Amino acid sequence: MGDNRQIQSAPSATRTGDYSLTAEFRDPPALFEGCFTTFYHVSLDIGPDGAQLTDYLQPEWGNIRFFCGSAPEAVIGEQRVAGARFVATGPSTLPCRFTVGPMRMWGVGFLPLGWARFFDADASACANLVCDGAEHPAFARFACLDEALCDPEATPDEQYAALVDAMTQVMRPTRDDSRIRRVHTALVSGDQASVHDLADACAMSIRTLERVCARYFGFSPKLLMRRQRFMRSLATFMLHRGSRWTEAMDDHYHDQAQFTREFHAFMTMNPSEYAALDHPILTSFMKARLQARGSAAQTLDSPPDRA
Repeated sequence: MGDNRQIQSAPSATRTGDYSLTAEFRDPPALFEGCFTTFYHVSLDIGPDGAQLTDYLQPEWGNIRFFCGSAPEAVIGEQRVAGARFVATGPSTLPCRFTVGPMRMWGVGFLPLGWARFFDADASACANLVCDGAEHPAFARFACLDEALCDPEATPDEQYAALVDAMTQVMRPTRDDSRIRRVHTALVSGDQASVHDLADACAMSIRTLERVCARYFGFSPKLLMRRQRFMRSLATFMLHRGSRWTEAMDDHYHDQAQFTREFHAFMTMNPSEYAALDHPILTSFMKARLQARGSAAQTLDSPPDRA
């Protein structure tokens, strides 16, 4: 069923003080082209016993994550999950605050095309959702992966193979592929200043654009454009710690006051408050992701270069 070769990044390790993080990224086989950001495996070791780390995930696309060892506590807005080995999130415009101890974790990020091919629910119905994936109807079909991905006797290659096999079995075709790719490409480019411009770039009416965005992207076109602009700025800042926010701000912001308002809307805190926080996991992960994938955050990944 197509090319099943994988591209595997060398594990990237970061050790700081009492913890170390190792991240490994594996490109899904070609038959899944455009469906996923990546398959990734993270190992987090913390000492002394009982220690935990807290960090904030940025707004992102939908994800499923399987934890061995410590299960996280995760919060998005007013939603909270704790103690679940299978944690699922929908596309988000809010941060996910999480606390976790030593663990091994497999994660899968779904691009909008992947949402179309693997989910029955509208992405907008799962927006800003964090849950026990085994108990939510939109994600329960992936619960079978828990046994393989949390098996301490299985090798990473065996776990990757189980992940590919499970995804192959549940993937389905969609008739909206071309529209999804056009919208996604235009959003990542950041060239459009208005929803009207975005619709023109995608060669579709505003009404059709709104339908496609709600069904597969999770939010209105305007909100998605705002999120992309914000994520470009935030990723730049995170990769150049010590820089000023004015140096990281996207060119589409009118002034720093507008950026500050947008920052609070997406991260529920001011830029100075965020900059003062430690980011023990996210900074290391973003740097490893940039090295392996060429982009530091899921929302900055481009779809395959074809209509």
